[in-house]
Amino acid sequence: MAGRDGRVVRALVDAYGRTYAEEAGIELKNVPQPLYRLLVLAHLLSARIKGSIAVASARALHEAGLRDPRRMAGATWQERVDALGRGGYRRYDERTATQLGDEAELLTERWGGDLRRLREEADGDVGALRRLLQEFPGVGPVGADIFLREVQRVWPEAAPRLDAKALQGARRLELPQDPDRLLGLAERTEPAVLAAALVRAALDRHVAEDVLGRAGTP
Repeated sequence: MAGRDGRVVRALVDAYGRTYAEEAGIELKNVPQPLYRLLVLAHLLSARIKGSIAVASARALHEAGLRDPRRMAGATWQERVDALGRGGYRRYDERTATQLGDEAELLTERWGGDLRRLREEADGDVGALRRLLQEFPGVGPVGADIFLREVQRVWPEAAPRLDAKALQGARRLELPQDPDRLLGLAERTEPAVLAAALVRAALDRHVAEDVLGRAGTP
């Protein structure tokens, strides 16, 4: 990798190249519990709140034992509110606590608590997958995009995915807007990792400034 763009991508990946699932302590595999935890994380990240607070709140829900749809639905509303509060998710905690309960019930009733069954229903169509994800209360287009960016590590039909938010980060770093070119610059970096790093640059100008400084780019 050579040239200005290559240096910027390498600096970005070296400093910020980990997925949000990794940050939340989710060892993502194509099995029910990690997939469910990713759905909850995507739900939390989709609100107008700092990513660090959403990640901390996802961890707090896990630590409270609310790590699968059965436990989430079985918890009281107040238990969900309290867990979100411990993560700092206070601005939206009451509404989100209700949505998480409804989300868990829908997942259990329609797909047996297993997001792999939702995937089967989509039958390899990423557009259908995106629409189905938005049937969960509180998971709109933004939440669905977050889930797909992260799940592409284990659901190959979603990869490679650099969506509009990731490309916004590329624009801030004055990198090419073409996903194929970006993936080429990233060489062996997984698309999910590159996407997460680009999103961090999109959300925080200080990340972009730090990356450009590391790359020796004015």
